[in-house]
Amino acid sequence: MSERKKIVLIGAGSAVFTKGLIADFIQLDSGKWEIALCDINPPVLESITKLAKKMVQQRGADIVISSSTDRCDLLPGADMVVVTIAVGGRKAWEADVKIPRKYGIYQPVGDSIMPGGISRAQRMIPAMIAIAEDVKRLCPDAYFFSYSNPMTSIVTAVRRATGMKLVGLCHGVIYGENYLARMLGVDVSRISTVGVGLNHLTFLYDIRLDGKDVKPQLLEIIRKQKEEAAKAGGHKYNFFNPELTDKEIPNHLDNPFSWDLFERYGALPAVLDRHAVEFFPERFPEGNYYGSVFGVDAYPIDKVLERGENTYRSMFEQGEGDGQVAPEMFARSSGEHEQLVQMIRSLLNDERKMFSVNVPNDGAVDSLPKDAVLELPAAATGLGFLPVKVEGFSPELSGIIARRLAPVEPTVQAALTGDRKLWVEAMLLDGALSDWKVAEALVDDFIAEHGEYLPQYK
Repeated sequence: MSERKKIVLIGAGSAVFTKGLIADFIQLDSGKWEIALCDINPPVLESITKLAKKMVQQRGADIVISSSTDRCDLLPGADMVVVTIAVGGRKAWEADVKIPRKYGIYQPVGDSIMPGGISRAQRMIPAMIAIAEDVKRLCPDAYFFSYSNPMTSIVTAVRRATGMKLVGLCHGVIYGENYLARMLGVDVSRISTVGVGLNHLTFLYDIRLDGKDVKPQLLEIIRKQKEEAAKAGGHKYNFFNPELTDKEIPNHLDNPFSWDLFERYGALPAVLDRHAVEFFPERFPEGNYYGSVFGVDAYPIDKVLERGENTYRSMFEQGEGDGQVAPEMFARSSGEHEQLVQMIRSLLNDERKMFSVNVPNDGAVDSLPKDAVLELPAAATGLGFLPVKVEGFSPELSGIIARRLAPVEPTVQAALTGDRKLWVEAMLLDGALSDWKVAEALVDDFIAEHGEYLPQYK
């Protein structure tokens, strides 16, 4: 890659992602690049731009940093476009989680499914389509990626409405493989998996250590951990403790629902309980989860938001300060960005490496609809991402995924048309509630809260 390539990051105010991506470009010696940063918040964009320039200058990397609040200034000539936006920011996210509590509906995350995720889709889909139309007009040959949620609905809507081949990316499978490596006490390079499903509900159903099926060994670890917990008089749950380090050996009882699924179906949800439970709302009435309540004391949303604010503050202090960027800012870290540079290299050089991506099924999984957007393995080639034919995905798992696809169509159509009845229908199909009047009231509450971001409902 001798000539300078250009990547445009829309939603650059996602400071952790932007910092991590720039650190990866620097550490992995990825050639000559222009990294163009776009965010609609001028002070935030100014701070992250300063941080990015300091990082590049401090390490002497051959990277040009540019920025603008107008994406149309940056898109011409782009080779890659990456979107990480969140319409309404943390305030809207918090409302998506807390408004449904009025009706006895509790979520730990609220960004993909259940009422909170469906509400988020109504804000996100029109904004993503507007971005896609600009990409189509100004850099139609660019690779087009999104890390924004709800990923399944966004990728479905953008591809259908614009024809742009948006690819959804998430680090969920990488996260799951790292978790399994820690549980087995081995380096993650020795772990390989095959995973299929929906974003935030991707089932790792083939799990191997050095090429050999390791599921019997995992079942034995579970058995021993249960014995130890029984001898200790029970297990003290540790739900989403941010103090845990990547080196600690996890206890399966901290993700009891995911391991219950593993024992039942021989497959583990890659991102574990925090996300997986939202796809089974009927199993956790009023958010009751092993003696705790979702979003309150199990995966508390307030702590997640607080940690995000603290991270922002730290990033911006590094950018605005007069001193050098701290060495740890350059360390390769886990997170959404962590395989993007390798993906780009494989696409540009036709390396044909395998990654987990969100794209239309198109026959890769026979038991699921061809037009359904699934998270599945694909090769990154000079022709783009090519999904591989997947074998061995059980009828039981296919049934779970097919059921969770049901709300996607009305969610997308509601966001595209502003039809309140479709929004209500999406929530009823989702299964977190069954009362039509409650669903209507919830839609009214969401529109009252998020009206400025929902022009299609006026």
